[in-house]
Amino acid sequence: MQYQQIFAVSQALPGSASAKMLFCINAVHAGLLAGALAFAFFSLPGAIGMYGLSVGISRVGETLPEPVYALLSGLNAATVGIIALAAVNLAGRAVTDKLTRLLVFLGGALGMLYTALWYYPVIMIGAGLSTLIWDLRCLQIGSNHVSKLWRRRGHPRRPHKTMVEEEAWPKASAPPNTLRSSPHYSLEKPLPSIPHSPERSSLTKIDDIHLHPNPVAIPLSKFAVEPNKSSTNLPAQTPLPTTIIPTFPSLISWRLGTTLLILFSLSFITILLLRSLLPGTIPRAFSLFSSLYLAGTIIFGGGPVVIPLLREYIVSPGWVSPRDFLLGLAIIQSIPGPNFNFAIYLGALATKGTSVSSFAGALIAFVAIFTPGLVIMLGFLGLWQILQGRTWFQAILRGVNAGAVGLVFTAVYKLWQIGRVGVSGGGGGEPLGGDPWLVFITAAAFVSGRWFRVNAPVAILMGGTGGIARWAIFVR
Repeated sequence: MQYQQIFAVSQALPGSASAKMLFCINAVHAGLLAGALAFAFFSLPGAIGMYGLSVGISRVGETLPEPVYALLSGLNAATVGIIALAAVNLAGRAVTDKLTRLLVFLGGALGMLYTALWYYPVIMIGAGLSTLIWDLRCLQIGSNHVSKLWRRRGHPRRPHKTMVEEEAWPKASAPPNTLRSSPHYSLEKPLPSIPHSPERSSLTKIDDIHLHPNPVAIPLSKFAVEPNKSSTNLPAQTPLPTTIIPTFPSLISWRLGTTLLILFSLSFITILLLRSLLPGTIPRAFSLFSSLYLAGTIIFGGGPVVIPLLREYIVSPGWVSPRDFLLGLAIIQSIPGPNFNFAIYLGALATKGTSVSSFAGALIAFVAIFTPGLVIMLGFLGLWQILQGRTWFQAILRGVNAGAVGLVFTAVYKLWQIGRVGVSGGGGGEPLGGDPWLVFITAAAFVSGRWFRVNAPVAILMGGTGGIARWAIFVR
């Protein structure tokens, strides 16, 4: 499988796109153990750093100095610009025709309008079905069948009139100045005959037709067979080169892959039912695990999309304050590793004041947020040998990828709405558009990455510097 195919599959399946892609590349080249080690080395340093940050934040008071709020606002503004740049770049790869362009737009627009547990998967399923119907021409085939049934039920298509049928109409109905109104035209009058030549009694043989007094010999193609040569003297044909389609090696069998996907689906349904049937009675540890497990299952498009959903699941119940959420959001962009490590920070803070330790909360969050994507990817590797040549599967994958990119634009909008941190809002988020300076920082981060190839960490640090500069110039 080529790099572009791995990238498309990682974007189309739920979970952390960067973690899945790194795991898949190393597993394909060196086996499952190499993939697991690559994932651990990629994610653990950032996870440890975010856990340490949570320990420090849990000991900080309710109010921070104003320069800290200015720093956080600048970091968040630059982060929004970087994520917007990533969304534009992903859209350039996902858009292949007018339909995928429309799906990117609809995915982003619909994601802004509503937020619910079931909503994002419905958007992805709708995008996949749209490209499936379009690529397989289901609408055209359906309309043809409807037309045939319509004609069979006594509505035949009206045939065209022949010349004899047209003569049966009254003469007055014929329009003037036509061939029929000409005095030289009559059906009773026979057509003029061709003069007979005594030399030629028939023109039925092609050999009798001379188009040129001196016929020109047309040279034979190099692939033609000369008339005097037998076909047995032809040289042996050279076989055409075959195109080898790269595929996944057999890391696991399709039976094991199917079993993994079925077990994962059962676990997802079980957790969803427990959350619905036992609200308010389950312990905080299980509530944290179930929320992050579901978030890791229904998130398509990678880390930027998971951040607004984590705010809905962790901040709304009151487990983590909005101030601590935004502080971690600003810091996660400067720490190496996937954005899903943000869940480790939130998990450690969510268990504060309970019988569960902060380390246990961080460990629960790590397992819950990363397991769905890796299990689905591993099960998918077993089914790839069967699905890779299916036209319907490629069509679905194309639509799901476009819908996932649209959700990244949704993340840009939702982060824009909470990016500004201030004392007046109690440490909560406010729209970045309320401060022109922060709008400038967002645009500068986008432009510097788009046109001047500035790395994302450098652009984010520049945004934090701009936030402090704003406080020093206008506030202090």
